[in-house]
Parts: sequence; C-alpha cells; structure tokens
Amino acid sequence: MQALVWQGVNRLGVENVADPTILNPKDIIVRVGLSSVCGSDLHLIGGYVPAMKPGDILGHEFLGEIVEIGRDVTALARGDRVVVASILACGHCEHCSRKAFSCCDNTNPKPQLTDLAYGYGCAGILGYSHAFGGYSGSHAEYIRVPFGEVNAFKIPDGVKDEQAVFVSDAVPTGYMGADFADIEEGDVVAVWGCGGVGLMAICSAYLMGAQRVIAIDRIPERLQMAAEHCKAEVINYEEVDVHEALKEMTGGRGPDRCIECVGMEAHGTGPQYWYDRVKQRTMMETGRAVALRQAIHSCRKGGTVSVMGVFGGLVDKFPMGAIVNKALTLRSGQQQGQKYIPQLFEHIQESRLDPSFLLTHRMPLHRGALGYNLFKNKRDRCVHAVFAPGESAVTGDYSGAHGEILDTSMDSAGSKGTIPPAMKAMVTGEVVDDS
Repeated sequence: MQALVWQGVNRLGVENVADPTILNPKDIIVRVGLSSVCGSDLHLIGGYVPAMKPGDILGHEFLGEIVEIGRDVTALARGDRVVVASILACGHCEHCSRKAFSCCDNTNPKPQLTDLAYGYGCAGILGYSHAFGGYSGSHAEYIRVPFGEVNAFKIPDGVKDEQAVFVSDAVPTGYMGADFADIEEGDVVAVWGCGGVGLMAICSAYLMGAQRVIAIDRIPERLQMAAEHCKAEVINYEEVDVHEALKEMTGGRGPDRCIECVGMEAHGTGPQYWYDRVKQRTMMETGRAVALRQAIHSCRKGGTVSVMGVFGGLVDKFPMGAIVNKALTLRSGQQQGQKYIPQLFEHIQESRLDPSFLLTHRMPLHRGALGYNLFKNKRDRCVHAVFAPGESAVTGDYSGAHGEILDTSMDSAGSKGTIPPAMKAMVTGEVVDDS
C-alpha cells in the first residue's frame, strides 16, 4: 500500500509499504477514507519530538471502513464505518476504568522513553513516534487499530464523513479543553489559538454555558472563522496587548476560564518570544510557552487554565508565582476521545455542533507534502488539509506550493518586528555578517 512517511526533519514522502495485518485478537484493520493533518504532527515533522525513524507513517485523525477483525472482536464487523480515537486505550486498566483513557497503562509497548521523561509510561498514540508506541499512522490506505472495540466508534447514520473525521481528534480535544476548564453558566472564556482544536474549544465552551468567548490568534482568516462559525469575539495579538485587551473587555476582572490550544511551537511578539526561539533552537528548552504564560497571566483570580496544546518536555520562565498567588487551577492532558465521542456525535446529530468547516483542503494522499506545506505555513486559508487515499483530485490549484521539503524559512512564520541579527542567526542557522 501507499503511505505518507517521515523521511527526516521537515522531509516527507509517499512510499510503498507493507499492508498491516492482524497481530492481536482484539485488532481491527481499517481502510482509511479520510485522514487529517493535525498541529501536533508539526512537532514530529520538525524534529521537536524524539524517537522518529525514517519510514514512520504519520497521521492519527481519521475515519474509514473496517475490512478485517481479530477473533475476539464481536461488537464490530467488516463494513462498519468508524472513526478512531487517536489516543489508544485498552478499556480495562485502572485508568481506563476511571475513564482517564489517555492515561492507559497497556497500549504503549515501548514505554521506556516516556517513563524516563515523565516518570511513568504514557499511552500509545497512532502515528506519533516510537516514544508513544511506534504505531503506524493513518496517512495510508490501511491502518491497524489495537483494542478495536475500545478505540473505534461506529459513525451514526446522517453524520457526514466531513463532520466525523474531526471527531477522531480535534473535536474531542477542544471539547475536553472546555470540560477541563470547569465552565459555569455566564462565564467569560478566552481561547488561545484558532486552529482546529481552538475553534472546537470555542464551540464547546458555548455548549457548556459560557456567555462570552474571546479568541486570540494572529491569522486574519482564522480569526474570521472564530467570529463567523463560532460566534467568538476576537483579538489579534500582533495588533494589541492581549492582557490589557482582556482586562478592558472584562471590566478589569480578566476571563474566568482560559484554554490554551497552541503548545510547544507558540508564535509571539517581543523579546520573550525571540528568547524562547533561541533556547528551543539550542535545546535549552523544548517548548515555547508564549501562549501558556499569557493565559496564566491573564486569567482572573481563582480561575481555571486548561492546557490542550502539546508540550513534550521542558519550558522556561514558567509563572508558578501567578498560579499560587492568584489561586489558579491548572488542568491538562491528552484527549480522552473514548469518553467524549458518543456525546459529540449526539451534538452533531442534533445540529448543536458542525465541525465540517474545519476541512478547507481535500486532496489525495500522494499530495501529502503539499497538504502539510499549506497547513504549516497557513497558506491559502488552510485550517485542515485532509487526505483521501482513494481519490486523485485536489480541491484547488496549488501548483506553486508543492514539494517534499517543507518550507521552514523565517519569513513563513509571519513574524513582525526587527530581529536582532545575532539572534536570528541562532534561530535560523543563517550566517550573518555582524561587522
């Protein structure tokens, strides 16, 4: 079969690989119908998450049709149209029994790296490096899903593929972000990041009773989506001071709940952002916590900060003093799709939620590098590129944007302001004449 694989830092390619087979009696094999890019993939592609090997298949947000089942699978059948939770669970360990599915003890066959980094082994994640199990991902014609009855969910009649594909990851992640924020009726909620997860966090905050939601980003078309599709008030952080703007919009009080949906490669402005770029470039920290610091700083006293952005290791300048002295609650975790997916399908069926607007670019699998170029560099209003392995047409003309090597130039970051030459050299690797 064909699959989109990681070939090295910022290099992707489509290769012929072996078809997956049933390895355990609870496995299922799914023919992939749609498979979406995800912001967390960029951390893998850019080399920020270790334990990637050339030939690893990317992708974890997908749906498809079951074509083969293990001998112990009874609740699913060949021909079922399913969506699969990206974080794998076994369904019967202590954590799964508490519905903390993303903390599963039994789905990562290679827990040594996460045990060393985090103190305990973490759950397996499809297509997300050998630190999280080394599973092949969904950017392929077929995929093996372990513990199929726990992780695959039948898609109800009437739910379109374009809606269901995001119920695999973006929708439950955003929903969990709102759930973890402990939103109460009438709350003002601020959401950092208007990618797929952030947009779904905005919609979910309203479902949970928020009176107002304020979205923070810098990309005009994403802010427009937040306003038009999600009914959020918006802040462009390149145009105003976010903390002061939030104070003004909340009568000096600050938002009740803050949801961070950005993660370790956060963009920002000013010296602190460039400080983070240098430290990340030189491996003195692994995450740029610009948005996280801002959320903690801006949250009202006694409020809650919910962190859905992916962080892989260490961050610098963490404002612990603000958490303690403002009596903040900080919650985080990988998404627990097994807990939320049935509820989310109900919301979609009853027209309270429609995530299909996230799909901005549909294309065949062999144009995968193009899809990630558009997604990473936020070109052509791309929010999510979604690959259809069985299709050959591309929705749109992007003949000037394709290529196997992703564009990682400084200009693509869209950064405003003057960069000190020596600092830019450290971040980009450029040789700068400082004489």
